[in-house]
Amino acid sequence: MTADELTYGARELIAAAALDDIGDVDDIEWAVRLLAATPTHEGRDPRLLREWARRADEFGSRLAPVPSTALVVERDDGLERMLLARYTSRPPRVELYTDTLALAEELVDARGWRAWYPPGSVRAAALAHEAAHAHLHHGPAKAALKQALGHTVLRLGRHRVAGHVAGAEEVAAHAYARTVCGLRRSPLLLTAALRTALTRPGREN
Repeated sequence: MTADELTYGARELIAAAALDDIGDVDDIEWAVRLLAATPTHEGRDPRLLREWARRADEFGSRLAPVPSTALVVERDDGLERMLLARYTSRPPRVELYTDTLALAEELVDARGWRAWYPPGSVRAAALAHEAAHAHLHHGPAKAALKQALGHTVLRLGRHRVAGHVAGAEEVAAHAYARTVCGLRRSPLLLTAALRTALTRPGREN
């Protein structure tokens, strides 16, 4: 995933449970599944993925609120792109896909998840998520996340070089959005529900 295409709805996240069951899957497990479906993690020890997911979630949940100065642009072609929102760094801009936002709100009502995602919180979480991506991309928080994950790629005596963990920033951004928006569940669950709805057999494009 490049810095210019940091997606709120990670394309690799494929729901591994039926729509009726996904609400029973906890937030850390969804983070594990996101990491497991991300390229470079094929064959990784599930216990390691769970540890990375836990640390990334904890890191994101502890981030102080960060302001966003990116221009917000609304679009209506998110369903065909399978995107809820997207941050681009040149120039700093957040694209909000209104059709996917509307579908997300419908799913929240249909699944009885309104206590988890109050009215207006889906949009707020999308904006918060992208603000976290911008913060992690432009500031020292990116290096701090690497340190928090504890993934060592090189040791030189007592020194170590922390490595990048693909997908961890996505997990952290979801945890940040959940925390600053006061949500009872991570937007990862909603992302999984959207993915399931958009890829179900027989869906008309």
